[in-house]
Amino acid sequence: MDDYSNINNRYQEETINPVKLSEQDQATLDKQNSRIVSLFKAQEIEKNSKKHWDIFYKNNGNRFFKDRHWTTREFSELLGDDQQKKILEIGCGVGNLIYPLLAEGLNAMFYACDFSPRAIECLKSNPSYNPLVINAFTCDIITDELITKIPENSLDMVTAIFVLSAIHPDNHQLVVSNIYKLLKCGGLLLFRDYGIYDMAQLRFKPGHKISDNFYMRQDGTRSYFFSIEYFQSLMENNGFTKCSNKYVCKRTVNVKEEVDVPRRFIQATFSKKPTKF
Repeated sequence: MDDYSNINNRYQEETINPVKLSEQDQATLDKQNSRIVSLFKAQEIEKNSKKHWDIFYKNNGNRFFKDRHWTTREFSELLGDDQQKKILEIGCGVGNLIYPLLAEGLNAMFYACDFSPRAIECLKSNPSYNPLVINAFTCDIITDELITKIPENSLDMVTAIFVLSAIHPDNHQLVVSNIYKLLKCGGLLLFRDYGIYDMAQLRFKPGHKISDNFYMRQDGTRSYFFSIEYFQSLMENNGFTKCSNKYVCKRTVNVKEEVDVPRRFIQATFSKKPTKF
C-alpha cells in the first residue's frame, strides 16, 4: 500500500534474475515464520476484506495514492493508433490511473471497478468524471459478477495495477479466468504489482504472515508478493501467452523524509490466445 510516487528515483533496473537475499533479510523472513496469522484470524480478514478497504477509503479519500503519470512510459501498449480502445481497470480506486490517461488524450472508453463503494463514489465525484467515457461500478472480481457487467470478448485491454496483491492467492486464478473471458482474442493484460522480497515484504514483523508471500497489514488490508515464475504459470495456465514479464527494481530516495529504500515490483504484459487450453 506504500505510495512513493513523489520520491526521486536514483535508478531503475529491469531484470528476470531472482533476488539475492542478504543474511539479515533471510533472518527477517525466518523470524516472520515464528508467529503466523491463525486460520481463524485469516478467515475473519477474508470475510471482512471489503469492509477494510471501505474504511481505508473513508479515512484517506483521494489523498493517499498519487496519480500514475508513469503508465504510458511503462506500458507503451497504451499508445499507438487513434482507434478507440475499450479498457477495464480492475481495482480502480479513486481514478489515479484513468484520469491521467484521459488528460494525456488517450482515446479510450473505460470500465472501472473496485471492491470499495467509497472508492467508486470518490472516483465519480472527480470534476473530470464523464459517464460517456467512464463506466464505474462496485464489483467483487473473484466472482462471476464482473462478466455480468461487461460483454465477453469485448475488451482491448485490462489493467491490474497493485490490485491482485490485495486478493488471497487462492482466488488469483478466478480473477485471471474472468479477465480472460472479457478480453478479445489478442487482447492484453497490463500488470504491475509488488515483487517478491520487496522492501515492504521484508519489513513485516512476526504475526502478520498469512501464508507464503502473503501478509496482513495493521488496517486489515493484505498484500501478496509475486515472483515472475508464479505469475507466468498463473497466466499460461489460464490461456495467456507472455509478451513480457520482469522485475522492475528501484532505489528511491527522499532526503527530507530520510527515506532511502530499495523497491522491487513485477511488471508484465500477457496476451489472450485465440483459444483457451
